[in-house]
Amino acid sequence: MTIKFEDYRRYLSPALAKTTDLVIDHGEGSYIWTVDGVRYLDWVQGIAVNALGHSNPRVVRAVTDQVSRLITASFNMVNYPSTLELARRIAELAPGDLGSIFFSNGGAEATDGAMKLARAYTGRPGIIAFKGSFHGRTMGALSVTASNSKYRHLTEPLVGGIHFATYPSVDQCPAGYDAEQRSSWCLQDVRRILDFISAPADTAAILVEPVQGEGGYVVPPASFLQGLRKICDETGILLVFDEIQAGYGRTGKMFASEHSGVIPDIMTLGKAIAGGIPASAVVSTEKIMAEWHPGMHGGTFGGNPVMGAAGLAVLDEFAEGHILDNVNEQGAYLKSELRKLQSKYPIIADVRGVGLMVAIELDHSDGRTGGDLVETTRSEALHRHMLTLSCGVKGNGMRMATPLNVTKDVIDEGVAILGESLAEAQKKD
Repeated sequence: MTIKFEDYRRYLSPALAKTTDLVIDHGEGSYIWTVDGVRYLDWVQGIAVNALGHSNPRVVRAVTDQVSRLITASFNMVNYPSTLELARRIAELAPGDLGSIFFSNGGAEATDGAMKLARAYTGRPGIIAFKGSFHGRTMGALSVTASNSKYRHLTEPLVGGIHFATYPSVDQCPAGYDAEQRSSWCLQDVRRILDFISAPADTAAILVEPVQGEGGYVVPPASFLQGLRKICDETGILLVFDEIQAGYGRTGKMFASEHSGVIPDIMTLGKAIAGGIPASAVVSTEKIMAEWHPGMHGGTFGGNPVMGAAGLAVLDEFAEGHILDNVNEQGAYLKSELRKLQSKYPIIADVRGVGLMVAIELDHSDGRTGGDLVETTRSEALHRHMLTLSCGVKGNGMRMATPLNVTKDVIDEGVAILGESLAEAQKKD
């Protein structure tokens, strides 16, 4: 019997919005297959979750072995070898003194945890976040999310004490500013919040994505993150980096913060850390974590041994497969191919990103925002059996979330489909 999505609409909440009606049976590497046996090239990968592609053999073996022995017994009761070892290895990789880890299940949980930790350590209520940011959809994480007003629709009032500053993206800053001018202008915006709205003595943390994800794959100048570090050092405010999408190799370094040389006080991880198994983490120093006393935070499934086993398999593959080298090599190749498309299709207004965190932006030749062009391109790509994903506050960006072990031939296949799809969108300019 063929399973069709429309047959299940009555059982699924419309909040579980779908961009396709595909019903997927299995996946392998860069591809997924529907229940009808149709293959699709997947350039979404669970929104950058499957860092090693679908059903990576090493991850599958690790998960299967662990499930056969123990799934969970609650981490607040017992300890698991796989989870303890994963914590140790993340601590060894993390920058600076970030070596104390709290595991949870998803990015939003990690965001909530980081906010609670910052408030517990500082005794201060305020948090500064950034326009264009996406940190999750729980009530806490949504309170610091500003990538699109639709997420906050009918949810106010949210958590109090949150203030939004400007991120140094082109569309948020004065026209004509170069990267360094945007950086300086946005740092002044943060200082204005501290001067006029939330005094340093009332501000616990500055929460920022070192590369904005849903906001458009925006790479800020190093001076911006360095400037935030300086502000925090001067005021006793904690600097929190959301590395949920940008971290774990996506930008060509293990953590996106390494590009700027800035070490945060708290770091959140998620998406890629367990090869598709739900997992996230709050990472901080022992000193800061010491103020998170027993019972102040917790969760039933966080830190389970299956997640731990999968996470170890991911790190083993990173090391043995030279994943970071591949990200830098294939990321540079992908950007070069996208720039070739840009020279051919004027609707591509920008190609940006770092490593394999790469996006294109589409606009009309008369200056109108090209959200409609993105949707046409995505629809045409889906027709050609390729999954793609939009981004940006105005929906005019397309982000490429290939596996980090992607090969040149897969990039060529995807770029070819993207080119054909852009050709159709170009006709609507």
